[in-house]
Amino acid sequence: MTDAALLAERQRYLRLLSRQYPTARSAFTEIINLEAILHLPKSTEHFMSDVHGEHLAFGHILNNCSGVVREHVEATFGDELDEWAKDELCTLIYYPHEKLAQLRERRLNLSQWYWTALMRLVRLARLLSSQYTRSKVRRALPETYAYIIDELLRASGTDELDRHEYHKRIIDSIIDTGAADDFICSLAALIKRLAVDHLHLVGDVYDRGPHADRIMDDLMTHHSVDIQWGNHDIVWMGAAAGSQACIASVVRTQVRYNTLAMVESAYGISLRRLALLAERTYRPDDEIGALEKAISVILLKVEGQLIRRHPNYHMDDRLLLGSLDLSRGTVRIGGRDLPLRTCDFPTVDPRDPYELTADEQHVMNGLVKAFKESDRLRRHAAFLYEKGSVYLVRNGNLLFHGCVPLEGDGTLTEVIGEGVSYRGRAYLDFCDRMARRAWHRGDQRALDWMWYLWCGRRSPLSGRVTKTFERTFVDDRSSWEEPQDPYFELTERPEVCERILADFGLTGPRSHIVNGHRPVREREGESPIKGGARRLVVDGGFCEAYHKTTGIAGYTLIASTNGMRIKAHRPFLSVRAALAANADILSNTTVIETEERRLRIADTDTGRALAEQISDLHDLLDAYRDGTIKEQGG
Repeated sequence: MTDAALLAERQRYLRLLSRQYPTARSAFTEIINLEAILHLPKSTEHFMSDVHGEHLAFGHILNNCSGVVREHVEATFGDELDEWAKDELCTLIYYPHEKLAQLRERRLNLSQWYWTALMRLVRLARLLSSQYTRSKVRRALPETYAYIIDELLRASGTDELDRHEYHKRIIDSIIDTGAADDFICSLAALIKRLAVDHLHLVGDVYDRGPHADRIMDDLMTHHSVDIQWGNHDIVWMGAAAGSQACIASVVRTQVRYNTLAMVESAYGISLRRLALLAERTYRPDDEIGALEKAISVILLKVEGQLIRRHPNYHMDDRLLLGSLDLSRGTVRIGGRDLPLRTCDFPTVDPRDPYELTADEQHVMNGLVKAFKESDRLRRHAAFLYEKGSVYLVRNGNLLFHGCVPLEGDGTLTEVIGEGVSYRGRAYLDFCDRMARRAWHRGDQRALDWMWYLWCGRRSPLSGRVTKTFERTFVDDRSSWEEPQDPYFELTERPEVCERILADFGLTGPRSHIVNGHRPVREREGESPIKGGARRLVVDGGFCEAYHKTTGIAGYTLIASTNGMRIKAHRPFLSVRAALAANADILSNTTVIETEERRLRIADTDTGRALAEQISDLHDLLDAYRDGTIKEQGG
């Protein structure tokens, strides 16, 4: 484009901008406003991953804001309150409805208690609101009490006696009119809303725990969230889109973890046909349950068909149904004949082991229809597409769930997708496009790629060779080992992390990879801080099944105006314990980076976008002043 063409394009843009800011006064007023915003403190971001259906623990982490609420209570009240009073205040913020109900059951005279609680909540909300613009705080206010809370958040003190008395009268009126309970709940919600500006969930909402559906409901009402798809999310998304292989994988996982209510009750998908097939086809006295065998065999068959459709997946070694020797009770794997746990494979035809029987196809047809027609599942899947992606670059951090596939020498792995060669960021972009195509178009190639993202050899969401057959049908645990992508070992080295970050346009000492997927074995001394703090792993084992392995119950990475730190959470007892004894999730904090000066919005992606707006507005002002563009209005 020539200089003249560039100038004409710039003038066209400024004329469009002038419709929004039709006068010099409106332009410089906005410049002043944006410049002020740039100097506000950076908002707090939280990063979590691998919550795996643990709704109660995840819900408490949302309520206590990963311990940040308690930190603000300490900062606001210090030695003014004893530990019991601070614990009571925290629990009131976490569970206001339940705490108020508990107090009413005690038949206490609540007037003085209301006064004290409301004043403390107002003080805390005032502290937290100070880091935002008033317009942003107003947007966060509950509509019913927006005006009243806005008035209370305006600071008062001894030098503003009239306003202080005004605030006292507002509190009196709230109590006198019987609105105290509702107002306390509104203030508690506002405090939690202001304590954490944005949540990054780095994959794996689904599987293992019992209530991923409830976590999805919570996320859909969250004020600001993004999601980087995990392998356990993508398989549910593929199932909702109609992939037979993803559907069979989802059902098998629920059978293995005894969480079938997720399919049947949460999403209204009947497994009756499968149960009847299992009952009439498989031996009831076998080591492996009939239902597990039925769905596992169906899964291995549809996976086999898929692998044979795509030789470019390079997964022929996973075609193990054709290696069965039922006369000897063995299967040939990697040149070894290994004993089978069962020889009960009545539906496997040696002539074509991957062909579904008529009954199995009938089951699969019903499951595909049920998964695609589950309204609630489709709402949750649509939300994952709306708020999610394979990866995200935000404020100097690169977020993805699993890995960027690497070769053993640390170079980016070449992967062929639909005849095109991809590496690194380009490969993850391709995976993102294919996932969205599966949802919107539902063609077979895209649906098959959803399964590949779940467990494929070079999947960035999985990063390992999945041994479904061996873990189901072979006792020899040496065959269970699932080779990992070199990424996980090589990113212990800072220079490898830096090469990956550079491929995504990130450089400098404050850039990080943020991962989930592989639980950190803190019990064994493993650290979540890898590669010289260039890679941060936020999978601390939220799922109860991992607590013995990790020694903790999840991580939260916190990026705030003062730097970055990671909190290791202890197991959550119960809501009942929280109400009865103010029992919170205890957390240990590890500081990763401390900033020499407090970070401002100017230091963030938002700040850089605002700086560009300011530059454009200055150009518009110049155009008004030199007459290039005429002002409209006064």
